[in-house]
Amino acid sequence: MRVEGREKVTGTARYAYEYPVEGVAYAVAVQAASDPGMITAVHDAEVRALPGVITVLSCQNAPSIEPVDDPELALFQSRRVAYRGQLVAAVVAETLETAREAARLLRIDYEATTAPKVRLSPRDPGLCKPEKANGGYPADTADGDPDAAFAASAIRIDATYRTPAEHNNPMEPHATIAVWDGDELTLYDSNQGAATAAATVRKIFGIERVRVVSPHVGGGFGSKGTPRPNIVLAAMAARAAGRPVKVALTRQQLFTAVGYRSPTIQRVRLGAQADGTLTTVVHEVAVQSSTLREFTEQAAVPARVMYRAPNRRTAHRLARLDVPTPSWMRAPGETPGMFALECAMDELAVAAGVDPVELRIRNEPETDPETGLPFSSRNLVACLRRGAELFGWADRDPAPAARRRGRKLYGTGVAAATYPASRQPCRATARAEADGRFTVRIAAADIGTGARTALTRIAAETLKADPGDVTVEIGDSSLPRASLAGGSMGTASWGTAVVRACEALRGKLDGAGPPQEAEADTADEVKNQEKYARHAFGAHFVEVEVDVDTGEVHVPRMLGVFAAGRIIEPVTARSQFIGGMTMGIGMALMEEGIMDRRFGDYLNHDLAQYHVPVCADVRGIDAVWIDEHDPHLNPMGAKGIGEIGIVGAAAAIANALHHATGLRLRDLPLTPARVLSGL
Repeated sequence: MRVEGREKVTGTARYAYEYPVEGVAYAVAVQAASDPGMITAVHDAEVRALPGVITVLSCQNAPSIEPVDDPELALFQSRRVAYRGQLVAAVVAETLETAREAARLLRIDYEATTAPKVRLSPRDPGLCKPEKANGGYPADTADGDPDAAFAASAIRIDATYRTPAEHNNPMEPHATIAVWDGDELTLYDSNQGAATAAATVRKIFGIERVRVVSPHVGGGFGSKGTPRPNIVLAAMAARAAGRPVKVALTRQQLFTAVGYRSPTIQRVRLGAQADGTLTTVVHEVAVQSSTLREFTEQAAVPARVMYRAPNRRTAHRLARLDVPTPSWMRAPGETPGMFALECAMDELAVAAGVDPVELRIRNEPETDPETGLPFSSRNLVACLRRGAELFGWADRDPAPAARRRGRKLYGTGVAAATYPASRQPCRATARAEADGRFTVRIAAADIGTGARTALTRIAAETLKADPGDVTVEIGDSSLPRASLAGGSMGTASWGTAVVRACEALRGKLDGAGPPQEAEADTADEVKNQEKYARHAFGAHFVEVEVDVDTGEVHVPRMLGVFAAGRIIEPVTARSQFIGGMTMGIGMALMEEGIMDRRFGDYLNHDLAQYHVPVCADVRGIDAVWIDEHDPHLNPMGAKGIGEIGIVGAAAAIANALHHATGLRLRDLPLTPARVLSGL
């Protein structure tokens, strides 16, 4: 079981908002109720006069902070309003109830300068080529003559796919407690990387002594990957109030202030020979960002690695709109990008009369199609074949709408999955205690994934000790610096440092007894690693049930098969895979941030209106994996698994819907209204 399992089920595991702090006050953020424009006045005198109100912060009185790369963190430094819902003020009070009421009563005058431009369109004249796509990828790539090759292809698929804005919604909201002691700042914060958060806060406030504490985090899905405004607000408010301050963003505020997955418009063109062998892959993407910051969802990047084709082009275009800034959400880029690519592959399979599993195998590359590098390992074909066997794919009738029971239609679909296998430099220490136990320290983050348990196993195996004799300390910026929990590279990055520290400790123990301590820094190892294309792969197999009277789509069966190197903790790994697959069901069938095109904010900004899957929506779901040995990854031979479970899942469901009904829907989500109108 998880090493922190008892703490969690007994309620003794503390999350950010739960730390007992003497004399704490409460801060509540105020959001802009204006179109893009300027703040002309903040009427804070009447609010300050309310009993229990300590102070009000806004552009009229906020202390200056240092410039930062993310303008969303420059709280109250300008009168400019970039979008409706932007954090523009905050009230600090003795109680949470007083702060909420005072925030509601605070009057702010605005002068709107423009009507908001909030709609992403492929015909937007303002679409531009970004400097780079998220992850540092080049915005565009090209090889061969894709336009001529496409025109000459025997089979041509030219289709546009759309995905809406999606919102992360972790169970624990973004929350911080800030405590100043002179020029020393302690932050109890919910984040995906304590060291990253501490470094950002140091820069913002121009101080050196910052400690961020976050041993337990209730989910993030990318939205807590880098600091969000709550941590700046807490620190600013605590300094202004002269006492500790708690901040917890509301569920509604999470739909605006902490990032979301950008909507996408994706045109995919596949050219192929008559037998389905690809000659051309073109994937062109339009996404949105705010006027504050450029963030480009790298949705065309997976098309660069998936299939063999001599003629290729990928391109990203960006619209800077009067909307909140999008950011990371579980498997950014790969999640929407593989929806479009894998649906297009299904359309190609139908047009060529080739089984969808066979089509993918037929177009399997020997080396990375973009770079020519050898794969460290690539077992997509094994995943497809194993999944087909377990799912009973051989019994599938390829004709659409062939299976019907009463008023229900049934169909099956498949889609592939991929995600990069990366790692970052980290540091760790390992100590042999006098009592025979071991303590490993690293500023890693466990956001509910079981990282603490996996690192305990890694340390115990390296030390040749019982896991019960190993304590792993994480979630504190005072520990040896570690990369954040993101990009499916946490275990690979942290685990490398833990292995090297434990190996160094064993070397010391060979010559002397405990207590002994050793440390490791993996910067050189990561920098000098061999050149390989490193990716995890997988395949989703799905059965859907479609009600022809209501248009409702259900998923009675779903199977994921993955090749992700060595699986260190099977129980927690299966949970990660199934969690990603469940989010794929939500993406396919229900999740959609609906933008108010007049005012420019999200209308369905709570879990009553923004729907996510519940137990009744997730019926028969399972995840298995291929035993994969890859010596070119890291000392554990592990690839990340936190994100690949969602990649391709929505495409498999959309492909199954086509098989069940003959209806090809290219816009997500596949709601009853869309399905019924198509039927």
